[in-house]
This record gives sequence, C-alpha cells and structure tokens, in this order.
Amino acid sequence: MNIDTLKTESRKLVPAGARLRLPCRAGKSLRLATIPLAWLVSASLFAASPEKAATITGRAPAASGTSENGEVGGGGYRLLLTNGAARVPVVVVGGTPYQMGWHLGRLLQPEIQRFIPGAVAEFKQQLKLSDDHLDQVWATTAAFSDPRFTQELAGLAAGAAVPIRALQHAHCLPLLMPYSCSAVAVWGPASADGHLYQTRDLDWNLEVGAHNFPALVVYLPVNGQAHVLPTFAGIIGANCGMNAAGIALSEMGDSPEREMPYFLQAPHFTAWFRTVLYDAPGLSGALDIFQQQPMTKRYHFVFGDGRAEKRAVKIRAHSPEPVADRVRIWRDNDPTDEFAPNVLAHVVYNDEGRGAFPTLRDNYGKFDGERMMQLACSIPIRGGNVMNAVFDATALRLWVTYAGPDDEAYQRPAVFLDLTRLDGDRDGRPDLQEGAAPGSNGRPAFLEPTR
Repeated sequence: MNIDTLKTESRKLVPAGARLRLPCRAGKSLRLATIPLAWLVSASLFAASPEKAATITGRAPAASGTSENGEVGGGGYRLLLTNGAARVPVVVVGGTPYQMGWHLGRLLQPEIQRFIPGAVAEFKQQLKLSDDHLDQVWATTAAFSDPRFTQELAGLAAGAAVPIRALQHAHCLPLLMPYSCSAVAVWGPASADGHLYQTRDLDWNLEVGAHNFPALVVYLPVNGQAHVLPTFAGIIGANCGMNAAGIALSEMGDSPEREMPYFLQAPHFTAWFRTVLYDAPGLSGALDIFQQQPMTKRYHFVFGDGRAEKRAVKIRAHSPEPVADRVRIWRDNDPTDEFAPNVLAHVVYNDEGRGAFPTLRDNYGKFDGERMMQLACSIPIRGGNVMNAVFDATALRLWVTYAGPDDEAYQRPAVFLDLTRLDGDRDGRPDLQEGAAPGSNGRPAFLEPTR
C-alpha cells in the first residue's frame, strides 16, 4: 500500500474533525483530535474467523517506550474493531503494572485527555464534591487496594500526560454513586456447545459520556494471568472482565442512594476484580480472593469458570447486613436462590426481575454468543444502558456493545474479539502464549522481531 492510499484509508476510518459528545457545564461538545496516522496502518492480526460480529480495520505499530526519565520497558499496540456504526479500540499492553499503564496511556492519550477531566468535573458538580474530598476518598480506599492497581495508575498518568490526581478522582467516583446492572451465566447442557457464557449489563449514567470513549484492554503481565477488560479510556478498574484461565467476572450494584455515604475503608470492587483477574487460576481461587475483601456497599456478583471447574456461582454481598447474613453464595438450581423456583441447572443469574427466566427456560441448550447478547440486550435498565458484554470463558472470546451518540448499548451492534488470535508480531504464535520475555525488563515477547 502506498502512502497516498494509506492516507485515504485513514480518512475513511477517522474523518478529519470527527466529533464525540461529552456533556459539560457549558453544554458544548468537545472536538476529538484525528487519531495519528501511524495508529491506523492496515493489517490483519487474525486468521479468517467464522464470526461476523466485527472486523479489524487497523493497528498501531508494536513498540517499546521511553520517557524523559529513560527506558520504560514493556510495550503495546492498538487495534480498531468495527461493526457497522460501532468502533471500539483494542489496546494490548505487556510488562509490569507501571509499564502496562504507561503504554495504555500512550496509546489512548487523545481519548483520555478529552474524557477524564471533563467527566471528573461533571461528577464533582453533580455530587457537589470538592477536590479535597476526593483526595481523602482516594487516600482511604487506595490504602486497601492492590499495589499493582496503584502502580498501573501512576504509569497511566505518565503515559497519557494527565495529572494523576484527575485519574485518582475518576477512580473514586464509582465508590460514591449508586447504580444497578444485570448478569447471567450458562454452561454445560444449558449452552449450545458446552462452553460457559456470561453476560454483564452496565446500567449507569449516560450523561457522563463514558460510552463515547470505549476501549477493550488486553493485559499481558510479566507476573499473573493475562486478562481483558471492556472499559473506557483512562479507567483501569474492572467493571467486568475475563482472564486467560477462563475466569469471568460480572457485578450488579444494589445500594440505594439513601445509604450514602458508603463504606470507604476497602478497595472498590473494580480494583479487587483486577486482583482476581491477575491471580485466580479457577473459581475456587476467585472465591478465596473475594472472601478476603471487605465490602464497600451492597452488591451481587456472578463468577464463572469456563476452563478449570466449568461452573458459575451467584454471590450476594451486602455489607450493611449483620455478619452472619452478609454474604450468600448460590450455585445453579439452588432451591435457596432468591429467585427460586425460577432456577435451572447450569444457570445462575440476577436480572432484578426484568424477565430473563422465560428466555433462559425456553432457549435452554441453545445459548451461544449471539443468543447471550440478545438476552443481555433484552434486560437492561433503559435510559442508562452504557455497555453490554458477553464472555465465552471456555474459548476466551467476547462480544461487547457500547452506547452511541443517539442509541443505548442494547440498540447497538456488537464487536467481537477472539483473544487466542491476537498476534502482535504476526509470527504465528498468539500473544497469550508468548507473554513477556524472561529477563527483558518486562518487554513482551510479541514485540520481539519475528524469527
């Protein structure tokens, strides 16, 4: 491809002057700078796939990074998934937590710089919070959070050239706000192919504009499990996710506004979800990590394991309740489940009564990624459906829909990503297998020259 053709193709992918809308006090939209041409070099990283939910239209060149202080190490690259109107960046990063944060910031810098300051300002105005108050909230919760989380956040600030205080404040806000969601897991005889499929609806505040800055982030850490987050530019907390061991995590918030302020002497679930994704080799390990966490407020969780134990559980974790009734863990077809008798073998779910059960019963044994996405898109809280995700925790694939400028997530097409086919250096060895090269300062093997 010559340079004139490349320029023409880049304009098709990101038209000059393209606009994303972010609510702000002045009521004006912010202009998003055109993505650098180098990020849109046409290349296919996947073999031909039977999935037609999305295609890759570009990638960033794989590269290690340096800063003013010298070699950072680690590395990463960026892709663009498209499906009709849906356009979702995928960022693959490898190395230590700081290195992965730095490259994530580097590769999403334009979006982070436009999203984070405006979103924090909007929240501060809505919740009538001062910078000093948010500083105190961050200092309290960070003391209980995984050091890998705070190290990555420091790298993110450096790579994105955004004040770390703004990123800290952004990661405080979910601690302070009520919201509600839904999740479903099916596996074994309940699915069409025996795989474990798990959904997550994120029903939140569309006015924040997070859906205008979507991102799928794939982490290939030096130590720990590779994992993927459907998230937003500048947000490293996991509202859901899946790791290479086949652990899928979903969450639903239950706390009403009247119970604010919530308990802060604990990590937010989005922080300890990252710990689970780093460290859990199976469902039992994920539950062990969960049971060591103090709760900030009322939640439901669904934890699925598509590879080792091949099952899922639903958890109710309500911190204001007495200790003896604070945590309930339900397996499939459990007669003590809060939805009994509307329970099934090889199925767990929490939809807050929005009608999932008839679909689960009538389509038992037929569920695949497409049917699970249809189910997820049938039970959101309309008026606040920011994102819907489906994880195939057996084959390590995912489908994601994000809200658009005029439509909610349940009305939008899904993009598809097969983690096992990511191959940053195109050497025929998937990134998940290569990981980080030993003794190379965290430099991922997928950045090494093809041998």
